[in-house]
Amino acid sequence: MIVHADHVLPGDAPPIRDGAVVVAEDGTIEDVGPAADVLPRHAGAPVERVHGVVFPGLVNAHTHLELSALRGLVPGGHGFLPWVDSLLSARFDATPEDSPESIEAAVSELRGYGTAAVGEVTNSLVAAEHLARRRIQGSIFHEIFGLGGDVQERAEEMLAASRAGTRAWSPALSYVPTAHTLHTTHADVVRKIVQHAKDTGLRTSLHLAEHAAERRALEHGDGPVTDWLRGRLRGAADVVWPMQSPIAYADALGALGPHMLLVHLTDALPAELDRVVQSGSHTVLCPRSNLYIEGRLPPLLAARTAGIEAALGTDSLASNASLDVLAEARALADRFSTVPAAELVRMATYNGAQALGRPLLGRLARGARPGLVAVDIAGAAQAQDGAALLLRHVKAPRRWIREVS
Repeated sequence: MIVHADHVLPGDAPPIRDGAVVVAEDGTIEDVGPAADVLPRHAGAPVERVHGVVFPGLVNAHTHLELSALRGLVPGGHGFLPWVDSLLSARFDATPEDSPESIEAAVSELRGYGTAAVGEVTNSLVAAEHLARRRIQGSIFHEIFGLGGDVQERAEEMLAASRAGTRAWSPALSYVPTAHTLHTTHADVVRKIVQHAKDTGLRTSLHLAEHAAERRALEHGDGPVTDWLRGRLRGAADVVWPMQSPIAYADALGALGPHMLLVHLTDALPAELDRVVQSGSHTVLCPRSNLYIEGRLPPLLAARTAGIEAALGTDSLASNASLDVLAEARALADRFSTVPAAELVRMATYNGAQALGRPLLGRLARGARPGLVAVDIAGAAQAQDGAALLLRHVKAPRRWIREVS
């Protein structure tokens, strides 16, 4: 079929005003371009006319679906550690039966937003089966943390499971052992996990340079994070802090490179962002979560100057109002008016697919199978910028024209 729309957003290429996409029954993109060129090439094929915007399925590169039962229960705005304390308290009080229902509702929301793939960071793996059942692709980042010796045994179990392929919910969901942060995970475990990712061609995730207290702990070995850890994690009192910046320490542990997804970078400095780019690391920004927790945004302009092609993630419903990755793009558009809207949409589509190592997703290009999503907008034909139009109508209903198979 041919989808003829007022605006086509390919994801990896400039927006097309009055564009058309040819999509096969199995969802493979066969042609894309200006309607005046595409329609004659496929005369006789059925045409669906969309008065609005068409774009590839979204990629939410950083989620915590297992926290979905905590929606609205964890206050923000008081800093990272107070938020974590509130999170732990709310999670302790939550009833176990709330979790499956809340996760299923969250996955339904992801589908409703037009999400084709996620990077799900999890301690319990409980969301994996829900994602597989709804045919959402991506990575299951099985997270580990701990500073005592016992964490190494748990890490070996996770690495063995990855090598054996025993945790396979769907061919479209990769199982990836993942360290939580550098300051909450034993250094030897971080080294083993990132080396495993290198050896297997997987991409593992790491929360990095998220807040100033993290930097204080790693650079000086003191401050609120070290005090907090001593009261909660076994082995924290014996840690020898690296006296290095978060980015430098990540580099020393092998946690920079094409095998890494570096999440947040809210506290990263321009020179550190240059180092991230030089390493070939992938990055994921979660602006609405950062705003909710600390009232702070990631350094988008500095990241662009450094040459970072960031993906976007929503983080969890314990720190966000929704799991809509296009709303992340809108939040950035509202605060960084000089950044082209098409670039922000690219962050929610193509860049996310690249970060998760999913080359068939996130772009409307020949041979790709990204899923096709439409938003109907009255008067769309008169708009000059389809990406800006989409972000202005981010709350408008979305519909799948072709779901990801």
